[in-house]
Amino acid sequence: MKSKIRILIVLLGIIFSSVISEKEAYAQQGNISLQVFYDELSPYGQWIDHPNYGYIWLPDAGDDFVPYSSNGYWVLSTYGWTWVSEYVWGWAPFHYGRWDYDNRYGWFWMPDNEWGPAWVTWRRANGYFGWSPMRPGISVSLSFGRKYDRDRDHWIFVRDRDLQRRDLHRYQVRRNEHERIIRNSVVINRTHRDGQRRSTYVSGPDRSEVQRIIGQAVRFVSIRDNNRPGQSMSRDQIKMYRPKIRVSTDRDHRPVPKHVSRPENVRQHQLDNIQPQRQNNQQYKRSDPPQRTKTENEKRSEEHKERKK
Repeated sequence: MKSKIRILIVLLGIIFSSVISEKEAYAQQGNISLQVFYDELSPYGQWIDHPNYGYIWLPDAGDDFVPYSSNGYWVLSTYGWTWVSEYVWGWAPFHYGRWDYDNRYGWFWMPDNEWGPAWVTWRRANGYFGWSPMRPGISVSLSFGRKYDRDRDHWIFVRDRDLQRRDLHRYQVRRNEHERIIRNSVVINRTHRDGQRRSTYVSGPDRSEVQRIIGQAVRFVSIRDNNRPGQSMSRDQIKMYRPKIRVSTDRDHRPVPKHVSRPENVRQHQLDNIQPQRQNNQQYKRSDPPQRTKTENEKRSEEHKERKK
């Protein structure tokens, strides 16, 4: 009898400790700042202080790297079309922040605090689907505007039947065809509202339309939270680190990269990598509002503008 009681006490202790650890993990997520990006991405690229954007990250992914093109593919989750990256660091820059292109540095990423399935805008043309990374300062509503197609070299187009291919980079349309496609395309302005995070995402192409085009069912993929940086894909589930990032209000204690490279010491890219020329062969591994407030990148942009005055 005593032995049974001891076993019961041990089991209750294990259950209680697991519940406590889950609560602690959730509480810690709410206390995470942009510092997690500065620290976790440093081994995979360089941080520099940009005169217009503040701290930006340049990935060490090769001269032919293109965001939402290299080493990744699309799956459909309950949030909309979701980018699955095969870079070990892919959990961060494809789901937070914004990408932009610089003639000196190539593609660079600016961190922000809002998670999303992918920060891109979508277009539909006869026989094609296309997407383009949202630039810093561009919201979901602004990305639906008519003028947002001006950076036409930033767009990636594939035949609509090829949208779900895992080797997506092999099926991308050549850049010299973009003008014709964009001229005959329309913006896909479908969105998904995430009530828990109080965020709105661009959900992309309609599931029923994609199913009709490819002639088979498009399965939904679930997203499960991971408690440490990284992401992995197994069958119909993505396990991903996607913490709620705290917005910093204290200017004197803002998160900063521990190492910031001087612009003159950053190697200039050697290839016009607005669009990919070949698949990047870098080694990678899969690792296991009521009222709107200003985002981190908006606050930093305002501060940098003030400094320049």
